[in-house]
Amino acid sequence: MIPNPSKDPQPAHSALQHLSQVSGQSWQHIFHARKRTRELLNRLQIDLGGLSNEDASIVVFGSLARQEATDGSDVDWTLLVDGKADVQHRPMAHRVRRVLREKGWKQPGPEGIFGDLSFSHQILNFIGGEDDSNANTTRRMLLLLESLPVGNNSAWEAVRRNLLERYLTEDHGLRSARNQRSVPLFLLNDIARYWRTMVVDFAYKQRDRENEGYALRNIKLGLSRKLIYASGLLACFSCDLKFPEKALFRSKQAHQAIDELNLTFKKTPLELIAELTAPYKALLEPTIRLLTAYDQFLGLLSDSSHRELLRSLPPSQIDCDPTFEAARTIRNNFGSAILDIFLRIESPIQKLMIERGVF
Repeated sequence: MIPNPSKDPQPAHSALQHLSQVSGQSWQHIFHARKRTRELLNRLQIDLGGLSNEDASIVVFGSLARQEATDGSDVDWTLLVDGKADVQHRPMAHRVRRVLREKGWKQPGPEGIFGDLSFSHQILNFIGGEDDSNANTTRRMLLLLESLPVGNNSAWEAVRRNLLERYLTEDHGLRSARNQRSVPLFLLNDIARYWRTMVVDFAYKQRDRENEGYALRNIKLGLSRKLIYASGLLACFSCDLKFPEKALFRSKQAHQAIDELNLTFKKTPLELIAELTAPYKALLEPTIRLLTAYDQFLGLLSDSSHRELLRSLPPSQIDCDPTFEAARTIRNNFGSAILDIFLRIESPIQKLMIERGVF
């Protein structure tokens, strides 16, 4: 079974599937990746499903959580603890790591952000300030923007909801009776800060790793990383688009707004973009271009020879390599579509971006 039905790769009412039918675009790589993701999640459920419990969820991130997995995808995971300190948590994490290794799953990268324990206390309480490390920011943001539980999801559900409660209830301007906005700026600004952190960290990793993997990380930054930033912005804007009367944030029923936003963040980034741009005819064409470029990106990554070439290509050779040039064209087309949706074409999304996302 799929670990989390709320993020089924092929939901019954998929905005992405509807847009594919309306536009006549097959986006075969996107839908093949969804099918492949479902297969991999089923395998993970079998391998890891019995290793979590009520206060510790196994959570995966990255392409698996975005429903974009290919055969080259690794498993970025954490054992998310939301409960009392327990001497068994460390052995649980060791068992997860050992099972993944024995079953032949590709291991997380070398940064140390994934592949170990993480605790709700730091994630929930260290938002901003000196104690909010890059690792903590990354775990917190990805928990909302691209995560999926495998096995028991109790801790995952609780931490996500508590995070959203913090962002909404501590945004006093949002709840003020004199407020004229429904966009949660505390949350939006943290998402924007994370995007800038990723961009700065790209330069850091380039130097720290002596340019190892530069070309592939360069393309991913402008596509999969930019995708989750765009979907995070739209999730925040959805509060205004869905609740224009603003009363829900000020009432005693504010938990309904948290519930709605929680459901919104459970959609995959591509699904969220397809759904929230759909009401605006002017955004149909750039949304199709965005999805077409992303489909080409997934097609490129699914080709192991192209993926490995990009992984090993040194910066000195990128300007004369046809594979990187093709990838750069895809990245630029994707970026242009993003700019059209958020800034160049008149729509409520453009208005919200200028008023709330820029300043």
